[in-house]
Amino acid sequence: MADINQVKELDTPNDLAEKGREKVVDALNKLVADAFALYIKTKNYHWHMSGRHFRDYHLLLDEQGDQIFATIDPLAERARKIGGNTIRSVAHIAQLQRVKDNDEDFVAPKDMLLDLLNENKKMAKNMRDTHKIADDVEDVATASLLENYIDETERRSWFLFETTRDIN
Repeated sequence: MADINQVKELDTPNDLAEKGREKVVDALNKLVADAFALYIKTKNYHWHMSGRHFRDYHLLLDEQGDQIFATIDPLAERARKIGGNTIRSVAHIAQLQRVKDNDEDFVAPKDMLLDLLNENKKMAKNMRDTHKIADDVEDVATASLLENYIDETERRSWFLFETTRDIN
């Protein structure tokens, strides 16, 4: 248990109302957990892809994984910038994540892509929900950060959708 003086060392001044800030930090931490989980799921499928379109899907998922990973640090740092704490462990991620893990030994390529499509669509919705929370407390910087990530997530969804259209 940290003493009060140590906790104060992490206190970051901010002009957002405490109650609103807590809501934004809570929502951001769920997005951070989701991003970690979606990154791992995307890399899992990248590593275990098979079939005649292996190379195309393998490269697509590698690119998407990198994009997802690139969102984690800015989201976590945003929580810290506004005076909150963020993810501290893999167990903390597991408590907060809304992305469902897939530990199956084999998943067919189309099922992988459809699963990622659905997870990315949920991620975009969760980002929009967080954007609304940020808007409600006048946290323009968080809302602005999320706008680009929503666009990137929708682009991933679009690519995954188009990729699955011709798979039997």
